[in-house]
Amino acid sequence: MTTANRIKLSVMMFLEFFIWGAWFVTLGTFLGKNLHASGTQISLAYLTQSIGAIIAPFIIGLIADRFFSAQKILGVLHLAGAVLLWTASRASGFDAFFPWILVYMVLFMPTLALVNSVSFRQMTDPGKQFPSVRVLGTIGWIIAGLTIGWLNWEQNNQLELTFGMASVASAILGLFSFTLPSAPPVKRGEKTSVADVLGLDAIGLLANRSYLLFFVASVAICIPLAFYYNFTNLFLNEAGMKSAAGVQSLGQVSETLFMLLIPVFFVRLGVKKMLAIGMLAWVLRYVFFAFGNADANYWMLILGIVLHGVCYDFFFVTGQIYTDNLAGERFKSAAQGMITLATYGVGMLIGSLVAGPVVDLYAQGGSHDWRSVWLIPAAIAAFVLLLFILLFKDRNHVNKQAAVLPGESREIDPLI
Repeated sequence: MTTANRIKLSVMMFLEFFIWGAWFVTLGTFLGKNLHASGTQISLAYLTQSIGAIIAPFIIGLIADRFFSAQKILGVLHLAGAVLLWTASRASGFDAFFPWILVYMVLFMPTLALVNSVSFRQMTDPGKQFPSVRVLGTIGWIIAGLTIGWLNWEQNNQLELTFGMASVASAILGLFSFTLPSAPPVKRGEKTSVADVLGLDAIGLLANRSYLLFFVASVAICIPLAFYYNFTNLFLNEAGMKSAAGVQSLGQVSETLFMLLIPVFFVRLGVKKMLAIGMLAWVLRYVFFAFGNADANYWMLILGIVLHGVCYDFFFVTGQIYTDNLAGERFKSAAQGMITLATYGVGMLIGSLVAGPVVDLYAQGGSHDWRSVWLIPAAIAAFVLLLFILLFKDRNHVNKQAAVLPGESREIDPLI
């Protein structure tokens, strides 16, 4: 990978996650305070992410792998997204806001797979090269949170400005995408089947028992993750934390550190241990939130936030690399879309449907019984972790074969 391409891919990652972090972290607080939404309505807004993630594999499989270059699709989606975010910022109530954010997330979620696909297509050794590029995305998320905190948009009840900021960044990335290194479709002109059109090329990966268990675990662990994404900012503001969005960026600082260490951990620990450590961190994070407060146990809130780096990197980034290694050259885009479907799609959708009613159940006037709320995702994460440790089989040798084609059922070493 050339230096010029590395810089372009890093800028792409920075803008991609700056856009997301600019409005997504404080969405719950914006809806609750500005638009007076209920917990269920807040979860419904976050559920749009899941709808977009479920549609993503079909968009990727139909377009990016077959008809148009991935970087051009990325540009078009972000230019359209800029208009939608700007319009959403002008909404006066939840009913007016929801349709715009729904359409936006249907367009945005495929871009998460597209930036990975564009990156992987330029790399000769993704296990070593991807983390140093992807870490710029984490830095972008940090800068977004620090900007919100520095400008006091939470305290001044001006969170609608976060959507305007994200809109401008989306327009910039939309234009910049057309300068990215080419990631042309790898199956242009090939005979098309129904499975091809629906983006199901990578479904053959599930014939690998180890990967199937990872896929199921990805869905299950994202159920408690929905609690974190949907309600952490609202929880911290109710707990009395000042500049909560800025403080939450400590999670991305932690994510940056562990991202850079992933190549070392990946070789020394292997896939199973890394995924298990990530899930254990989820359990601990929710326990710290349950018993933390802005007074004597403030350190628990901070530690719960900092654990985000372990949660995200050890599970999501490891899973993306694992998926890319197994997919092979022909199915990289479809495979990344499929794992997006499992995590941000099905898992987060179920989680959002669960989290909203739980938060409403423990509503107490203008606040909530957050201890009872956080112990529920802690229990779910602990259960998933236990099943994963018992069922996922890790072998000690490395099989050099790196791809499973549709219809094949051979076992592939999860250490690859």
